[in-house]
Amino acid sequence: MPVGIFRVCLVVITAIVNHPLLFPKENGTVPENAEEIIQKMKEREESLRLEKLRLEQEIARQEAMQKTLEKAAEVVEESKEEKVRWDMWTALSMVIFLLIELWRQDFQEGIWQDTGGEEDDMAVLGKAFKGVAFPDKAVLASFYEKRILGSTGDMARMREMVEGFADDLLEALRSVCNRDADMEVEDCMGVGSMYENWRVRKPFVCDLIVPFAPPEPYCFRSQTWCSGDSFPPDEQGYGTIKVCRADENVTGCICDKTKLGEDMLCLLHSQANTTRPSSEMEDLLCFKNTQYLDADQVMKWFQIAVTKAWNRISHKYEFDLSFSLLDSPGALKIKFRSGKSIAFNLTPVVQYENSDVYFISHFPRSGLAADLLSSTHWFLTFAVYERRFIQLVSKMLPANACHVSCLQILSFLHGKQCSLTGPSGLTNYHLKTVMLHLLQACPSQDWAPEKLEARLQDMLKFLEKCLHEKKLYHFFIGNRKVPAELRFPIIFQRAEPLNLFRPFVLHRDVYRKTVDTFHEMLRNMSALINEYTVHIPLAHTNGIHKESL
Repeated sequence: MPVGIFRVCLVVITAIVNHPLLFPKENGTVPENAEEIIQKMKEREESLRLEKLRLEQEIARQEAMQKTLEKAAEVVEESKEEKVRWDMWTALSMVIFLLIELWRQDFQEGIWQDTGGEEDDMAVLGKAFKGVAFPDKAVLASFYEKRILGSTGDMARMREMVEGFADDLLEALRSVCNRDADMEVEDCMGVGSMYENWRVRKPFVCDLIVPFAPPEPYCFRSQTWCSGDSFPPDEQGYGTIKVCRADENVTGCICDKTKLGEDMLCLLHSQANTTRPSSEMEDLLCFKNTQYLDADQVMKWFQIAVTKAWNRISHKYEFDLSFSLLDSPGALKIKFRSGKSIAFNLTPVVQYENSDVYFISHFPRSGLAADLLSSTHWFLTFAVYERRFIQLVSKMLPANACHVSCLQILSFLHGKQCSLTGPSGLTNYHLKTVMLHLLQACPSQDWAPEKLEARLQDMLKFLEKCLHEKKLYHFFIGNRKVPAELRFPIIFQRAEPLNLFRPFVLHRDVYRKTVDTFHEMLRNMSALINEYTVHIPLAHTNGIHKESL
């Protein structure tokens, strides 16, 4: 029984083990859809190949983008380096500009008006002086003694007479003025060619300036073109004068520069102090509705005051006094019963701070300068410093130095030529400025009396050079070599040089006329001098001339 059961179990186990569904033999059967599977595998292979191509393209695109970014980064880096280089060039250019500016200032301080050298003179002046017969030393000495000294001997007596009468007239003027309301007049001062001893042409005219100040509690506060505020080029050399209360803030308050609203009030100034009646300012000779001193009103007031003063003292003198020129308000003339007359100018001025620079109401100018639109602009005159500079330099020159003689001869020749061919743009002030420049540039021993001929030629050459360049600087403005003994205001020394020939640039017809007159004067110089020269033996003249050579 047990053996039978064992056999049955063995058969069952063998059948189970050999059943094909449980353990199928390898490759025993082939599925029916094999072709379909192969087709799918080919499709899968194609899709994988396409994916590989896509990935390769993506990788190539990424690499190209990477290269583009790297190139862009390089361009940005190069631009930064270029910018740095441009910044360096900009900084270097600024440094060069500053160095040039410093050099220009040093050059301006050293030689701010170039007097020229011999080579420059030959290049610029060759045509002007070609064929000019220049008088020798003996002829010039004879001409100066006969024509110049012979006509200027009575200048000292005339100055003394005019100054004495002017002092008496101003004293009477003070007595007729209201001390509480009118301007306060100071003593007069003599300036110009009559007091520098070089005037040669008649009639002799004394120039006197009269400083005046406002009544208390007012004062003058001046403002010049070089004080920091912008002035147009045609207003250089001018300034304005403001009439203020002595206790008024110098810097001023914003309330007088802007219009406050009706509901706003300045806490520093009451309305009564900031707004003054127009009649009060007009009494102070200010321009209408302003605080600026009006030159025209000043001259009207001065003429009326002088007339009243003369009426008070006229009984003391045996002559008449009148205003001689309508276009020159300060021009006065003394007429004697014998028919002789003496002319002089009495002009009111305002002192600039505590110096001897003055604002002058009416200054004799050439026709070159255009009239200013406003009478509140005053011209600055340095006549007092010019007279002191000539006196100071004369002490260091040899005895009987020829600087004044050169200026007198040149002034006479130019005046004589203008009387023949008509007026030109050159004035006696231009000629004096030329002399002042050469006085500063030439050594003292070069102005010895025997060197009159050479120095006169230097002045003519320098003037020709200035006319050629249309540039003649004012002697004091911008000149940093002014002697310290003069105590000249530093603000004008540091200012930009003022070109006195600037009007020639704007008026070409006047410039052409001036140059032609100058060249004509050079050609006629010998004839003009010989006309007033005593005959000198030829042998004597040649001997002196050879000795000088």
